[in-house]
Amino acid sequence: MAPSSSAQRAAVTNFVSITGAPDKVALKYLKNVNFKLNDAVEAYFATTGGQAGQVKESQLSELFDKLKGPEDSKDALDADSTMSYFQQLGANLEQASLFIALELVQAENIGQISREGFVKGWSSVPAEANLTAQKQYFSQLERRLSSDPELFKKVYRHAFVAGKEADQRALSLENATIYWDMLFTLPGFSWIGRTTGIDWLAQWKAFLSEKWTRSVSRDMWQQVQVFAVKSVDDESLSFYSPEGSWPGVIDDFVTWYRAKGAMDIDA
Repeated sequence: MAPSSSAQRAAVTNFVSITGAPDKVALKYLKNVNFKLNDAVEAYFATTGGQAGQVKESQLSELFDKLKGPEDSKDALDADSTMSYFQQLGANLEQASLFIALELVQAENIGQISREGFVKGWSSVPAEANLTAQKQYFSQLERRLSSDPELFKKVYRHAFVAGKEADQRALSLENATIYWDMLFTLPGFSWIGRTTGIDWLAQWKAFLSEKWTRSVSRDMWQQVQVFAVKSVDDESLSFYSPEGSWPGVIDDFVTWYRAKGAMDIDA
């Protein structure tokens, strides 16, 4: 069933904003995919690649230069310029949307954007090389983050890359806890049980406070996300087995949580 006329007009407007294409072109691509905006935009960029891709990279490099402040180097935005750009995109620097922005521009740390990362990152997504289109695309990602598992996984994993110190292989526990707070609450993935409303994030943080003092490795970081996704739908933790491939910290958390539950019942 085709979307309503108003929905079709909105899709055309969004397509034009993202791609810079004329209305007629937008309508053609949208009709081909029953007005599914993301599919239409991807098809447009797939068929207008090659030279168009080179032009886009050049335009992105020019946009990068416009974002630079007087203190920035030739090929990098410093912390002030980086955060200013993220705010222009619409990112809340205290929420998960910060990590969407960091992943988009392939930032290797929170306080800097390289020219290479900016150009490569934005070249790989269906958004025109201007701030208006980038803001619109960013807004779409932010709306999808809590309900799109693959998008959240990508953003979550990049948070480890951007969040750790350049010369370190792990995240400090203090920083990891801050990032979990940001990523596991809306507009990120809400780590709350869907049936009983167990606040898994609060339980996880309480466990860390009582039992964990070490830094957070890449494997631990990634496995926490896997565990979080499973525990939201299976609050009994029936998916968990001590013979599984979970890291030791997850084993310890489950043991701690179940013992705590038993004590609560006895009390």
